[in-house]
Amino acid sequence: MGGHVRELTVDLGERSYPIYIGSGLIAELGGKFAERGFPAKSPVMLVTDGSVEGLYAAAVETSLRESGYTVVRAVVPSGESSKSLEMLDVLVEQALKAGLDRKSTVIALGGGVVGDLAGFVAATYMRGVKFVQIPTTILAHDSSVGGKVAVNHRLAKNIIGAFHQPEFVLYDLDTLASLPPREVRAGLSEVVKHGLIWDAGFVDWCDENAEKLLGLDPEALGYALYEGCKVKSIVVSKDERENDLRAILNLGHTIGHALEAVAGYGQLLHGEAIAIGMIGSARLAAKFGYAPEIEEKTERIFRKLGLPLRIPDDLATEDIMSAMLHDKKFSEGHMVFVVPTAIGSVEIRKDVPSAWVTEIVDGLREGK
Repeated sequence: MGGHVRELTVDLGERSYPIYIGSGLIAELGGKFAERGFPAKSPVMLVTDGSVEGLYAAAVETSLRESGYTVVRAVVPSGESSKSLEMLDVLVEQALKAGLDRKSTVIALGGGVVGDLAGFVAATYMRGVKFVQIPTTILAHDSSVGGKVAVNHRLAKNIIGAFHQPEFVLYDLDTLASLPPREVRAGLSEVVKHGLIWDAGFVDWCDENAEKLLGLDPEALGYALYEGCKVKSIVVSKDERENDLRAILNLGHTIGHALEAVAGYGQLLHGEAIAIGMIGSARLAAKFGYAPEIEEKTERIFRKLGLPLRIPDDLATEDIMSAMLHDKKFSEGHMVFVVPTAIGSVEIRKDVPSAWVTEIVDGLREGK
């Protein structure tokens, strides 16, 4: 795609790590392993999925092998269903058979599902081994930064997990050219989210540059991903384990995760569900007396990006509300929501009446 390499640092003291964003970076992977002193004697496990394997796995392996590393490839089925304890068991068995040791590294090559799953393997195998993220989707600019790794339970998303920070994140923009348009749109939902919680000027920039972003303009995309990752890295640096501030990154996720769970992890892409959830949060803002322009502006930019704005009618309100009760953001009998107070600013409310949420979910139906 072209363009220069942008670099950020997630500041976690001795565990700080860089994020590289640019084109042609996969070819430099082996060199970065060597630079950072990863031992060549310990096998590397490359975890990817069926969609990404044929596109980029060989290039990753070539770069590593040219620098003297032994690589074993592990391929999981594409889709959210791979984030499971069953798939964790499969990958651990492969790691054992391949001779991975405590100095080995697990690489995630793919989107958020692969990143979360491979990261959880790295967090749990031999009580924790090195981990590198190579995201290949726009959506994964969010999940690849911050060290949250997990698998799903049939009752709740990401409920079995850990915090396990990567050694570095390598974001090769060339990999985004193969994304289907729907996944591009869904990924941009989380890009805008970072502006909605932190930077009103960036929201305006996304609004003005929506067409370039949808067209994968390399300079616009590189800048947008840099800004999104920057917000995430600032928040994670201040609150690694989500004791307080980091929870603001969950804007739209309380409703969004419930929609994904009820839809069976497939009908709605993650970014689509979160976009609907962010509109729901904007409606909550109005309930708390904040400016109605929050909802208007949020809807306008998501409409411009071609994202869904309403809940599919086949998802029952009662089922969605029930799914929220299993969410990690349900605390001490109250519903916990990230609520925008203005574009670029949010607060965490632990006093949201469930009746308000039921009303908002019902009002977000396609037919209303």
